[in-house]
Amino acid sequence: MTSDNFSVACIGGGPGGLFAAITLATRLPGTHVDVFERNRADDVFGFGVVFSDATLDNIDAVDPVLRDTLAVQGTHWDRIDVRAHGQSHSAGGNGMSAVHRRVLLDALRARATELGAHIHYDTAVDVDALARSGGYDLIVAADGANSATRERFVDSLDHSVEAASVKFIWFGTTFRFDGLTFLHRQSAHGNFAVHAYPIGSGLSTFIVETDEQTWRAAGLDEFDTSAPPGVSDEKTQRYLTDLFAADIDGHPLVANNSRWANFRTRRTRRWHARTASNIPVVLIGDAVHTAHFSVGSGTKMAMEDAAALADSVAAHPDDLDAAIADFESIRRPRVAHIQDSSVPSLSWWDHFGEYYRSLSPSQFSFHFFSRAISAEKIRRRDPGFVADVESKWREEHGSDPLDTPLPLGDVLLRRRLLATTAVAEDRLVLSDGAAELTATAGPSSEPGRVVDAPAADVITLAAADRRRLDEIAATTPAVVAVRGGTPLTRALSSEYVRLRHRIPTVIVDSAASIRARRAVDERDNAATIVLSGRADALAYEPEARR
Repeated sequence: MTSDNFSVACIGGGPGGLFAAITLATRLPGTHVDVFERNRADDVFGFGVVFSDATLDNIDAVDPVLRDTLAVQGTHWDRIDVRAHGQSHSAGGNGMSAVHRRVLLDALRARATELGAHIHYDTAVDVDALARSGGYDLIVAADGANSATRERFVDSLDHSVEAASVKFIWFGTTFRFDGLTFLHRQSAHGNFAVHAYPIGSGLSTFIVETDEQTWRAAGLDEFDTSAPPGVSDEKTQRYLTDLFAADIDGHPLVANNSRWANFRTRRTRRWHARTASNIPVVLIGDAVHTAHFSVGSGTKMAMEDAAALADSVAAHPDDLDAAIADFESIRRPRVAHIQDSSVPSLSWWDHFGEYYRSLSPSQFSFHFFSRAISAEKIRRRDPGFVADVESKWREEHGSDPLDTPLPLGDVLLRRRLLATTAVAEDRLVLSDGAAELTATAGPSSEPGRVVDAPAADVITLAAADRRRLDEIAATTPAVVAVRGGTPLTRALSSEYVRLRHRIPTVIVDSAASIRARRAVDERDNAATIVLSGRADALAYEPEARR
């Protein structure tokens, strides 16, 4: 195969499909590329797209179109601001850029056309029909989260999807935010949260989330989601414009195909297939994987997929099977890492209402920033933010976080970083080196109870797990020690007991697991948990002390 006779069809004219056209044309000059977009050229749904500085560097190494576009029409920021209960807390060291989706698409279209790609708008295509045409050596499917191509081959791809319980809706606003800003408001019906950030073009993106109970109580469940694309939920638009009027200085919310949905995390084990006529099909971007927008951009992952695919094809010009295998071996682990790291953030948004109601503004902000990284990692980005959180703790408690005494019934532990001096299947002894407290798995005369967290990560605890914690809390123990499971399920179990039932909790961990997670050290892990309010203390299993 030579690039002069190599022909590619890209299904989908979004950033993934267009960047695939750009990178293939760049890596394999002379390649014939057709891009098929089912919408018209002027149909652009959505508002802004965000890129971290690291992502921008990666994409710029392939083609300068993104950096050039952001430099002229985008916006950049370093700080993230969390506003709650009338207070604002900011943390720096988070370099990001954003641009209006329409501006990005226009730039990608111009660059793809400049490199010789042919873009066909208002053209819905079928993967099998493309293959039967006999004109293509490779088909790239970048047709989004509702990918028809994926559904055509879904039985062989091992595809799964998990929906979050929280509702979200995308708007824009003419109010210009300075950077990524998280707003929280409580209406008569419940809690609402916003991700907002400037995107240039006189607009900011304004993504709103709320739990289903609040959504229904506010009467926002009346919109017909079967309405054709482009129709927006005007009732919600009016409700949220009024609720957040003070935060956007009376500016309007701008709708664009704005309707409520539940975020769906998509995972796919196999990213390629072959048509009946034996033409290879590679799926990229949201068609095969999604990650919650609070930690990353589907756009950036799709563009990185496209670049890696072009590199792999260029590295194996005579063997498409080898190129596709190489592409998947490079990208699937990287995407899996992003998806795995997004689970704590996705879980945070499923519980933000309870955190907002239960935590002080400072602790609420720290809880948010530490949902995926430790206190020391945050400190390296912004020492002042962590110092301020620690100062507020000392003002309230009179001691540094880990040196603060912890009263548990009749026992006073002198610090918050503990050890377990004995462990059995149904018994655990917590110790500060002098005082001790025993907890058991079953009902007993001991002051504490032990519970095992769910073994696998979940976004929210299952009903059966919540009932089990309710039953334990009903025995009014002096403390509940949470062990086993994963860091996330231990935290969720601890928070459920601590925030819902107001019973002190201790998370039980091991130094080995800390090292495996590459945390800075044991004290950093403990300080993060205590400062955030995920638990009242952290204990280590005795084998970790050997």
